[in-house]
Amino acid sequence: MGISGNVSCLVLLVGLALSSLIVGSYAGNFYQDFDLTWGGHRPKIFKGGQLLSLSLDKVSGSGFQSKKEYLFGRIDMQLKLVAGNSAGTVTAYYLSSQGPTHDEIDFEFLGNVSGDPYVLHTNIFTQGKGNREQQFYLWFDPSKNFHTYSIIWKPQHIIFLVDNTPIRVFKNAESLGVPFPKNQAMRIYSSLWNADDWATRGGLVKTDWSKAPFTAYYRNFNVIDAKSSKSFSDSQPSWQTNALDAPSRRRLRWVQKYFMIYNYCTDLKRFPRGFPAECRN
Repeated sequence: MGISGNVSCLVLLVGLALSSLIVGSYAGNFYQDFDLTWGGHRPKIFKGGQLLSLSLDKVSGSGFQSKKEYLFGRIDMQLKLVAGNSAGTVTAYYLSSQGPTHDEIDFEFLGNVSGDPYVLHTNIFTQGKGNREQQFYLWFDPSKNFHTYSIIWKPQHIIFLVDNTPIRVFKNAESLGVPFPKNQAMRIYSSLWNADDWATRGGLVKTDWSKAPFTAYYRNFNVIDAKSSKSFSDSQPSWQTNALDAPSRRRLRWVQKYFMIYNYCTDLKRFPRGFPAECRN
C-alpha cells in the first residue's frame, strides 16, 4: 500500500503508548456486566468472567448485550475475530438504543476467504436513520491476536478507534440540521451471525459450513461512563475539547489515506444531487 515499515511501526507504537493512558478506568467482568441473549449454548463466558466467546454454526449465531445503558463515555473491547475462511460471517460490535427512532454506533467485521483481509464496516444511526457507512481494511490480521476497538461518544463528536488509532470522526452537525445521538442512552451489543447474502463481495462468496463452528473471542472490556462518574474528565483531559490533537489527526489521515475503501461522503453515484450535510462539516 506504499507504507514504509517504519511509519507503520511508529503509528502502532504511538497507539500502544496512548492506550496505556486508559488503564485505571473501570475494567468490566462479563458475568457482572453482560447478559448472553441468544444462541443457546453458543455464547460462553470463561476464566471467571474475563473471556467471552460467540459461535456460529448452520443452525444459529449468538449474541450478548450489556446490563447497563450509557449516555456518553468511552467504550473499549478487545476482540479476536473468526480465523481462517470467515466468508459470509459478520461479527457486529455496537452501541444502540431501542425503538423506531433509535440511535446506533456500529463496528461490523465482514469476513472473507482465507488470506483476504476482513472489511471493517462502520455506520452511525441517528433517530432511526443510518446510511452513513465508511469501510476500511485493517493493517493487521484481526484473527491472529486480540486488538482493541473503541468508541468515544461525546456531545461534540463520535470517534472510532482501533488500537487507539482514530479511524473515523463523526462531528455534531446539528447546526446544519443533522440529528446527533445525544438524548438516548445506549447498551453495548455484540453478535456473530450469517449474512452471506451480502457480507462478502456483495453476497458472491457464501459461507462454507464445513468450516463451522465459527468463533470470535472478547476480553478486557473497559468503560469510562460520563453519566455516572467524573472519572472521564479526571482521566481524559480532552473530554471537554472538540478536536483531536495533532498526533491523532496525523494517524487519522494515515488510516483514511491508505486503508479506507468506501466513504459515503464521496459516493457521487449514491448522492448525485449533493452529499449529506454532515459531509460538509
